[in-house]
Amino acid sequence: MMKLKYLTAWIMAVAAMISCTSNPKEAPGEPSTLSGLKRSHFQSSVNGDSTDLFVLKNTNGMEVTVTNYGGRIVSVMVPDKTGTLQDVVLGFDSIQGYTSVSNNLGATIGRYGNRIANGKIKVAGVEYQLPQNNYGHTLHGGPEGYDTKVFRAIQPDSQTVVLTYLSKDGEAGFPGNLNVKVTMNLTNDNAVDIQYEADTDKETVVNLTNHSYFNLSGDPNNTVLDHLLTIYADGYTPVDDTFMTTGKIDPVKDTPMDFTVATPIGQRIEDTTFVQLKNGKGYDHNWVLNAKGDVTQVAATVVSPVTGIQLDVYTSEPGLQVYTGNFLDGTMTGKKGIVYNKRSAICLESQKYPDSPNKPDWPSSYLKPGEKYTSRCIYKFSVNL
Repeated sequence: MMKLKYLTAWIMAVAAMISCTSNPKEAPGEPSTLSGLKRSHFQSSVNGDSTDLFVLKNTNGMEVTVTNYGGRIVSVMVPDKTGTLQDVVLGFDSIQGYTSVSNNLGATIGRYGNRIANGKIKVAGVEYQLPQNNYGHTLHGGPEGYDTKVFRAIQPDSQTVVLTYLSKDGEAGFPGNLNVKVTMNLTNDNAVDIQYEADTDKETVVNLTNHSYFNLSGDPNNTVLDHLLTIYADGYTPVDDTFMTTGKIDPVKDTPMDFTVATPIGQRIEDTTFVQLKNGKGYDHNWVLNAKGDVTQVAATVVSPVTGIQLDVYTSEPGLQVYTGNFLDGTMTGKKGIVYNKRSAICLESQKYPDSPNKPDWPSSYLKPGEKYTSRCIYKFSVNL
C-alpha cells in the first residue's frame, strides 16, 4: 500500500509538471491585452534597437496597442452594436511577423507618405535622387522608410504613447536631420488622436501619415466591399497607370469617385471602363477634402453594416488617400492565423497631395530650419444603429 501511495504521488507530480510546461504563464509584469496579444512577443531587437508593445486603455474599456517598430498601431479593440469588442485593424502577433515580410501595416509613414515622381525632388535649388521602389517612383519614403525604423518610445500615462525618431541627413536620400515626434492618444470618446511634429536643420520635405488597415467587421476573412464609405470631397487627384498623380484635380461628380453620399465600397470598384479604377486597380487615390485642413470637420466616414462600427476621420491635412487593399494577395498571415486577401481592409491616410514637392500649385510639403511641421489625424469610433 505504501509503495502504491508513493507511486500515485509521483504520477500526480509529473502530471502537474507537464501541465505547467504545456500551459506556461505569462511573463511576470506582462499586461493582459483584450486583443490577446502578448507583450513578450514584441520584446525583441531590430538592428540593435529594442522593440516593445505599448497598451493604451480608456475609461470605456477600449484598447489600442502600439509597437515602436515602425511606430505601428497593432490592434484597436472597439465595441460593436452588441457591445462586443472587435479588433478592427490588420496586423501581426509578434515583431517577427512584421520583420519577416515587407509590409506597412499600421505603420507611421515617412519621410514622405505616398509617391514622389521618379524619386526626384528639388530642395533649395539642389536636386536629390531618392530610392525608387514603386513603378519608378518613391513610395512611402522608399524601401527603408520609417515603417522599418525603431522609434524611441515613452508611455507617460495609460492612454498615451510618444514616439520619437531622428531621421538623419541623407537617410533614404532626403536632406536634413529631421527630428520626428508622434503622439498617439486614446481619448475617452473612443478616438485615436495622432499628432505629428517635426523640425529640421536643413530645408527638406516632409509628409507623415499612418497606414492602418481597417476592417470594421472585426473579421479580416471578410472583405470591406460591403462597408459604407462617405468622403467629404468634391475633387480628387487622378493618376496614370504607374499610380502617379497627373497634376490635375478632377471633380468626383457623376463618376465612381463620388462618395459624397454613403456608398458601398464594392458598388462600383470593378468598373474598369472608368480609367481611374483601371489605373488604380480599384481605389488607391487622393481625395481633395472639402474641410481644407479644418480638423473639426469630418473628412470621411466608414461604417460596417455587420457590426455597426463607425469610423470618422478628422485631419488637419488637405488630402486623404483612400486605398482598398487591392494588393493584399493572400501571402501575409496575420493575427489569429488569418490570411489577408484582396480588399480585406481600407486605409485612410491623411496627407499632403502625392508628389506635392513637384507640383508648385499644390499645398507645400517643404520645411525649413526654424519652422515646425505639425499634422493631426483623428480616427474616432462609434456605433451606427
